[in-house]
Amino acid sequence: MPQLRPALFAVALTVTLATPAQAATGPVITIENGRTQPVFSYADAVREHVYVESTVDSDADGRLDRVRVDIIRPKESGPGLKVPVIIDESPYYDNSGRGNEGERKVYDAAGNVTKFPLYYDNFFVPRGYAVLNVDMLGTTKSDGCPDIGGKADVLGGKAVIDWLNGRAPAFRADGSPAVADWTTGKAAMIGKSYDGTLANAVAATGVQGLETIVPISAISSWYKYQRSNGVIYNYDYASWLANYIDTDPEAKCQAVRDRMDAEDGDDTGDYNAFWAERDYISGLLGDVSKVRASVFVAHTSNDLNVKPDNFSTWWQALAKRNVPRKIWVGQYQHVDPFDFEGRRDLWVDTLHRWFDHWLHGVRNGIMSEPRADVQVGPTQWIRQHDWPAPFAAKLQLRPAADGSLGLKPAGRGETASFADVRMSESGMIADVGTPNPGRVAFTTGPLPVSLRLSGTPTADLRVKLDQPTANLTALLVDFGDATRVDWRRGQGITTIAEEDCHGESTAADDACYRKVVTNVANRPAEIVARGWIDVRNRTSLSEPAPLPVGTYGTVRWQTLPHDYTFAKGHRLALVIAGTDGTYTGETGTGANVTLDLARSSVSVPFVLGTALVDVPKDQGTFRGPERLMLPEPEPEFSFF
Repeated sequence: MPQLRPALFAVALTVTLATPAQAATGPVITIENGRTQPVFSYADAVREHVYVESTVDSDADGRLDRVRVDIIRPKESGPGLKVPVIIDESPYYDNSGRGNEGERKVYDAAGNVTKFPLYYDNFFVPRGYAVLNVDMLGTTKSDGCPDIGGKADVLGGKAVIDWLNGRAPAFRADGSPAVADWTTGKAAMIGKSYDGTLANAVAATGVQGLETIVPISAISSWYKYQRSNGVIYNYDYASWLANYIDTDPEAKCQAVRDRMDAEDGDDTGDYNAFWAERDYISGLLGDVSKVRASVFVAHTSNDLNVKPDNFSTWWQALAKRNVPRKIWVGQYQHVDPFDFEGRRDLWVDTLHRWFDHWLHGVRNGIMSEPRADVQVGPTQWIRQHDWPAPFAAKLQLRPAADGSLGLKPAGRGETASFADVRMSESGMIADVGTPNPGRVAFTTGPLPVSLRLSGTPTADLRVKLDQPTANLTALLVDFGDATRVDWRRGQGITTIAEEDCHGESTAADDACYRKVVTNVANRPAEIVARGWIDVRNRTSLSEPAPLPVGTYGTVRWQTLPHDYTFAKGHRLALVIAGTDGTYTGETGTGANVTLDLARSSVSVPFVLGTALVDVPKDQGTFRGPERLMLPEPEPEFSFF
């Protein structure tokens, strides 16, 4: 069947949206160049709010919690012109705010929002969408208590999708019923960090009507957010975050926070029912097998807040299910792609085409384009068929007793030892050519070619302990001067005074935001991949097994993923140490760790065509500068 010309397609789309009995008056959905056009007045848009009744009573007050939903939609929308919906559900609308400029909701005397945070409303409402800013249960103007990824969080958001499709009740402030007769029922969920996490969670329930999600720097497993193979990043974090985002009196939800502390398993670091409830890949409330929505993932490989294994494992699980998907992978820290330097216009246009395709049914070819946009340098991006690079192949790098790292296994009986003590990452990689009782280090000679890592390295060690367990850290390090994204400073960006605008503005809500530039730094080293494990969790996250003292055992685990190029002439290093004092809250066990080097390696996915070759033994050990220290990352005060 031949494709419709844009003008004819616009007419065809209008016919499907307008009923014969009550045709829309005024502007109608208009498509040109594969994109909906801004034909609706933003200033005249309907601004209203409703309270959707959920199926949970998270604060145990005897009433089902109601979710506050703030709505902005074209004035023409109604039974005669139904529009799809873009939802940003968030717990941050009255505390830290949203976006790089920390925007909060602003209300008029009637309680309706006059300023919607971010640009989604300014841009998409004129193009024939409704935008909903939803207060997560337990926050802002919704009922209940925050559940930090659990049942209330998930089912509160699901209830909004159900209401849009006539399956859940909602009420206005005066108690009268509210019916969403202005929508097609097709919805998207979008947002950064906790907001994107809610999108993942609701999609994992399989709720009908959620057509697509755009999770940005989002959690797919709260265990991965706060744990790595039994190693704990932060103690009592869930209750702390619940208290931070809840602006009600502390006493209201204290019992809920106490329950979190009792159930989170901080005494062991193991995966239990608390974390299974908060797992959207294979959890108790939903899992990837139920996902109906298409997924547009955006994340960064240097995000050490919501660490990148949250996107990589989610992405791989979606791929196994053949879920329609797209991905952007940056090199910043916890940064929205709207604030990737030089990419803002492209991001907004890509998002526009994505929503037009999945919510308005526009045939604009977006699903025929390369699936992945990947940042490979401070200002360099590439497009490829998928992520990780489909043409990457894993290469085993093997440590030797002389401190070298190459392709050949060490001699039988060669070992290396260190003690599990708490060290900073800077301390772990300093003076790698000098013995250190808290770590062992192995380096290649100068690389004969540039090597691009794309994906997730795997540490595969044979270890012996003099205690039942130890924490282990594996680091892949690039030694060599280079200008890199300085994600430690300002999360990789600096906000400047100049603005650009995306959408229409009113006196109360402008569509303009300050631009950013990328922070860069020239440093002699960069930690590229990090991975942690508690040895007793080497075979199971939920059923720990101590390693018999004095007996060798295999400890295999994945580091965090990355997409990074080791430049020709640089040296690649593998550092194995104990407890990471930079990213974990744990203390070292003090155990002595012995590596069987002949049976230890790290497997790294490198792009084909850039194979690593052995270097002469006399070049195998890198003796770095007198004292090599990386600056520690800035303290994180805004966790999402």
